[in-house]
Amino acid sequence: MKWDETEKEYALTPKEVYTMITGATGGLGEAFVRIAAKNGENLILTGRYEGKLRLLKEKILAEHTGIDVRIYAADLSDEASRALMMRAIAEAHLKIARLINVAGADIQKPFSDYTQEKISFQCRVNFEAAAALCRFALGVRAKELEIINISSVSGLCPMPYFAVYSAMKGALTSFSASLREEMKGKGVKVTAVLPGAMPTRADVRAQIEGQGVWGKLAAKSPAFVAECSLKAVKKNRRKIIPGFWNKVMNIILKILPLPWKLKFIARRWSKISKDAF
Repeated sequence: MKWDETEKEYALTPKEVYTMITGATGGLGEAFVRIAAKNGENLILTGRYEGKLRLLKEKILAEHTGIDVRIYAADLSDEASRALMMRAIAEAHLKIARLINVAGADIQKPFSDYTQEKISFQCRVNFEAAAALCRFALGVRAKELEIINISSVSGLCPMPYFAVYSAMKGALTSFSASLREEMKGKGVKVTAVLPGAMPTRADVRAQIEGQGVWGKLAAKSPAFVAECSLKAVKKNRRKIIPGFWNKVMNIILKILPLPWKLKFIARRWSKISKDAF
């Protein structure tokens, strides 16, 4: 599927509305940014580092004229930082027509190695912030609103050595389905997206390589995931799993007894340890 054949399907109108993207400077976030900018959509971009946001804004405006790009540096794990960002957007009277919650933190290590700070950080970034921004977007939305919550296939079942991450992503998928039902008939569409690994950061690429043939088959590019996500929310799909092999994995997980799954995952994931980037 070529971008120039499908991207106009995703465009938002009218011009005074905005697409808001969290984690905008990451691999998947930037893929969403590029599609939206090419469609002439105004953008609200957020991330932790203002310098990275400024560079992204300059790059996008150099390539696409006639759009408005607003940047807000915020630590989404911090309630006060989120509140300042939300207040600034509200006071600017910006209307959100699409919210894409991409920001996340994939800490992977034995739970006994966590500090309380790391538990709070991962829970807040991966779930609390997304839920808070959904609530905010509902309050400042345009006539119609699309919400894309980036969850993960890691949330499909409990994952030893990835316990907090998988629990929060499972919660985000569940929350998205509930919110979608509540919003039926109210001009709001909600889709949870459950991607597998994406070759973005160097550590993720190394992890994909380490998984051999299965890792390479299951991995999908950020551009592919972004395209699938936008197509799905237009149809108000409850959830999607981008990529054939990730769908196959989901079927296998449903069939296997939980003790088998836990043993297999524990053996595989106990060999990998990484902290939040």
